[in-house]
Amino acid sequence: MNELFVQGLYIDWNKIPTDSYLRQINAIKGLEKLAFSSPVTFFVGENGSGKSTLLEALAVSCGFNPEGGTKNYSFSTYDSHSTLHQAVRVAKGYRQFKLGYFLRAESFYNVATQEEEYADWTHPSEKYHEKSHGESFLALAQNYLRPNGLYFFDEPEAALSPQRQLTLLLEIYACAKQGAQFIIATHSPILLGIPDAQILSFDDNMIHECEYEETESYIVTEMFINNRKQFLQKLLSE
Repeated sequence: MNELFVQGLYIDWNKIPTDSYLRQINAIKGLEKLAFSSPVTFFVGENGSGKSTLLEALAVSCGFNPEGGTKNYSFSTYDSHSTLHQAVRVAKGYRQFKLGYFLRAESFYNVATQEEEYADWTHPSEKYHEKSHGESFLALAQNYLRPNGLYFFDEPEAALSPQRQLTLLLEIYACAKQGAQFIIATHSPILLGIPDAQILSFDDNMIHECEYEETESYIVTEMFINNRKQFLQKLLSE
């Protein structure tokens, strides 16, 4: 039995204006449904391929604030999210999540500021602004990741060293084994290595499943590490 909180999504394009830029995103335009098959699903692809746009729409459709945070966060610093969530219908499983978090690298500063404003004596602030960017990212993960939660992460590796990415990988893997679900947009070849994860590529003008070794993140990283001198010589001479 599929025990995922979010088993998939459907998109009603009749709810998207004909002149919307969403219809120009090759991987997304025409997409009618998408299924999730693993507690950890990765969205991968080149910049601008639509992975963050779809992740955002899915998170908002599940009740999260567009800029990030828990479902209790309700604020807006700058209204920049797309209208795609208005056309998305979430295919939900029989389980209901009670805990969750939407982490966006680009708006984490705003969420950290809001966290301080929400704090009170029973829920003291974690004071993320007093930590380095990487330390605050990891602290957030360690504070909020719990079994049986639903988590949307958009490029969580942005502020993390390779060692800290491994730490995050362990946190995600452990929670997924205990009933949590993660949908993550990433470029990290480290995070993508989580065993048995579903990897959905947004490249080649369509969303399709791929293997770890087929991702651009892996291919380019492996090529660079194994042939650094030749790679740079060719790249810099062009």
